[in-house]
Amino acid sequence: MDFLEVSVLAALASVVALIWAVYLIMNMLKKNSGSPKMIEIAASIQEGAMAYLNRQYKTLAIFAILVFLVLGFGLPTNGFLVAMGFAAGAIFSALAGYIGMNVSVRANVRTAEAAKKGLNAALQIAFKSGAVTGLSVVGLALLGVSGFYWIFRHAFGFDVTTATGLLIGFAFGASLISLFARVGGGIYTKAADVGADIVGKVEKGIPEDDPRNPAVIADNVGDNVGDCAGMGADLFETYAVTLIAAMILASSTLMEKIGELGVTYPLALGAVAVLASIVGIYFVNLKKGKKNIMAALYRGTMVTGAISAVGFYFVTMYMLNDVKIFCITLVGLVLTLLITVATEYFTAKDYAPVRIIAEASVTGAGTNVINGIAMGLFSTMPMVILIVLAMVAAYFLGDASTLGSGVYGIAIAAVSMLSTTGMVIAMDSYGPITDNAGGIAEMAKLPEDVRVHTDALDAVGNTTKAVTKGYAIASAALAALVLFQAYGEALFASSGTRFVFDLTDYRVMIGLFIGGMLPFLFGGFLMRAVGKAGFSVVEEVRRQFKEIKGIMEGTAKPDYGACVDIVTKAALKEMIIPGLLAVLSPILVGFLFGPMGLGGLLGGVIVTGLLQAINMSNAGGAWDNAKKYIEDGNFGGKGSDAHKAAVVGDTVGDPYKDTAGPALNALIKVINTIALLLAPVIVMYSLM
Repeated sequence: MDFLEVSVLAALASVVALIWAVYLIMNMLKKNSGSPKMIEIAASIQEGAMAYLNRQYKTLAIFAILVFLVLGFGLPTNGFLVAMGFAAGAIFSALAGYIGMNVSVRANVRTAEAAKKGLNAALQIAFKSGAVTGLSVVGLALLGVSGFYWIFRHAFGFDVTTATGLLIGFAFGASLISLFARVGGGIYTKAADVGADIVGKVEKGIPEDDPRNPAVIADNVGDNVGDCAGMGADLFETYAVTLIAAMILASSTLMEKIGELGVTYPLALGAVAVLASIVGIYFVNLKKGKKNIMAALYRGTMVTGAISAVGFYFVTMYMLNDVKIFCITLVGLVLTLLITVATEYFTAKDYAPVRIIAEASVTGAGTNVINGIAMGLFSTMPMVILIVLAMVAAYFLGDASTLGSGVYGIAIAAVSMLSTTGMVIAMDSYGPITDNAGGIAEMAKLPEDVRVHTDALDAVGNTTKAVTKGYAIASAALAALVLFQAYGEALFASSGTRFVFDLTDYRVMIGLFIGGMLPFLFGGFLMRAVGKAGFSVVEEVRRQFKEIKGIMEGTAKPDYGACVDIVTKAALKEMIIPGLLAVLSPILVGFLFGPMGLGGLLGGVIVTGLLQAINMSNAGGAWDNAKKYIEDGNFGGKGSDAHKAAVVGDTVGDPYKDTAGPALNALIKVINTIALLLAPVIVMYSLM
């Protein structure tokens, strides 16, 4: 199996995934959209979501063109080929989010209508529509990486090392769009959510998704731009960057032992996994009388993992003929399962952490917040232990294999972990679809049994979103380690010198401190952005309740567009500074303190970024479900003092779990990708 066969087969597998996504879209569009009132509400959500996404992409297009020109003219060799890859990575990443968003805002109303027939009917529409985003993300990422590798090797005739190095441009484009999609989407969704909750739930005592709330449409739009487009771009980038990093490592360390097989092996794993994901989609269903939605979703993921494992065995034995390498792929699959279990424990209503926070709400918002922070801090331990154990196992298996490369083993574990990305994104995108479906049911005043079904789907959606964030964080940690190693190899290729990042070197320590600080500064900008935008939304909602007579009585319609406009402008404005911080930090540190300083920066941002992301994402998820646990009738139920305290905790947790926490993944990988891209330039022109 030579490079041409593997890259072409991987591209064909990705095309199959994209064709299947189109098939799922066509099936979804055939479903009933419900009453004229439901269609009107859904149209408002569609209009707001697409208006934001179009404005965001227009803003990013200007920035992307500038970066394209800088890369084309600024890099010493093959600048415009790298720039071409950058443009493709950015376009593919944006396209994945665009497809997912378009499907999500059309599936929501159909899910609400299907809920009239029962739980499974609604589940099928919501999950398979979410699967469109999943298949689009992995299909476009695999197509981009395998396609560009084939172009650079076959059409341009570059050697393996040069061809893999040129793929960094694609990784950078994906990373940059991911960063802005995560930051902008996170600010939008949580500013709207905070404004809607503070005035609607706390001050006015009206239910979630009540049509009397002027921020309700902005809140429903935010679910899509944050959890659908944002997470899609995030995992698109993680998937592509991990494949590319593994290929770069193989090209720089394994060519003498196994030639090009080590480079194309990750592509073969990706091809197997994307086909397994298509099969796994059809195992997500509820049998008659069954209501365990989470079990149905996990069944699909387990089937995808099992089929992938079987495929990995045959691919590994055919290409590398080493059972130890196959065992490394199992390490990645097992890590996915264990990370899911650990995240669910800290964020689901069935377990102690969430119930402790709920009980603490009885004595007020202060004790709720204190316990939520504590649970987020506690959650870092099991997650880090699992990631470390996976690294150790993968390293020693890789070192003991015929390849004799422990770091390549970690890279393969990361690729294997990401093999279930299609299913994981499907679970994540399912969340905003069911959340919107519940909102449409509430606003359209559908029968109570419909809302019971949408609430059941939405409650599971909260857990799946938390699990997806845990998965994204863990995969980002493995990917970052591989990128760090690839950075060292890039320095060696450019200078002929092996750089050792010694803590006694003051440049490394400077980089460590700056890198360790960046996630806190970055997170601070995002939390502040949500606070500022949320303040504006609260003021606007209060103004409307005061000045538009009849809103509370239901005789007057709120001005939904005003809140949508506030959060759209705020998100586009406030995403600029965090984005520039991520892009400029590695450039400045690299040129001022050289390769050693930049290496320290990478180490610092990986460690503190990982821990902050785990802490914030899990704490936010726990606060959210503690509120829902009380709403189920515990500790006084809805409207009680405990519930009001839990709403405050959930409001604090919203930007934790949906803005700052998830965006740290993108920050880590953007900085690592830029370092990898600029390594040859920094070796030549740095001041130290």
